[in-house]
Amino acid sequence: MSDFFSLQDKTIVISGASSGIGKSCAELCAASGAKLILLGRDISKLETAFQEFKFKEKPLFLELDITSEDDVNQLSKTLIEKDIKVSGFVHSAGLKHTLPLKNTGTKVLNESFTVNVFSGFYLARAFSQKKLKADNQSFVFISSIAGVVGEPANLAYSATKGALISGTKSLALELAKQKTRVNCVSPAMVNTPLSEKMFDNIGEEATKNILDKHPLGIGNPEDVAKSVIFLLSEGSSWITGTNLIVDGGYSAH
Repeated sequence: MSDFFSLQDKTIVISGASSGIGKSCAELCAASGAKLILLGRDISKLETAFQEFKFKEKPLFLELDITSEDDVNQLSKTLIEKDIKVSGFVHSAGLKHTLPLKNTGTKVLNESFTVNVFSGFYLARAFSQKKLKADNQSFVFISSIAGVVGEPANLAYSATKGALISGTKSLALELAKQKTRVNCVSPAMVNTPLSEKMFDNIGEEATKNILDKHPLGIGNPEDVAKSVIFLLSEGSSWITGTNLIVDGGYSAH
């Protein structure tokens, strides 16, 4: 029987791979047989993040400002010159501003949409070009449960993650004719350096309140990455335009 969840011989591009969910996606993709292209603004940070991970085939680390259309267009040319076909793309790069409405100005909104949304769409546009796309291509955007249910003092973050979900549906319809699938994964709280720092600062009662909202407990980056592997693989060949919620029961309340 075929291994429907293998990524053997597939080339997967991942943004935001130096930590958290993106790093776990890279590790699991490699373990599933994928060839990796990892994007980051600081290539030394990327290389350091994986210096102890044993890859069968070393990833291609590329320094790139994903918020720049010009840089993304240059990336397209570079990959075409190398005759690389992109089988899958994971947009895990993102940022979060936790601010009340009165402090959420143009700068915060612009920065949030540029990093969380626009950059992902620039890359999807690049990789869906005929010269770059592999057969049965799959794109996965890392959204958030905040884009589904909302969170107080997180207007910019919730709005951008909701935009990824709705944008995914439009892209899925447009790209279906060329056999490119497009999906989202929306996690709730997971254990990352950022969440650990947050717990250190908010106190015992607030921490308990967050934990109580996750019936299966706080997740790990690997829990989200496993769902990403599924959506990149042939095991999900009839799934597109879907937002897969991976939240430990958070949204079941």
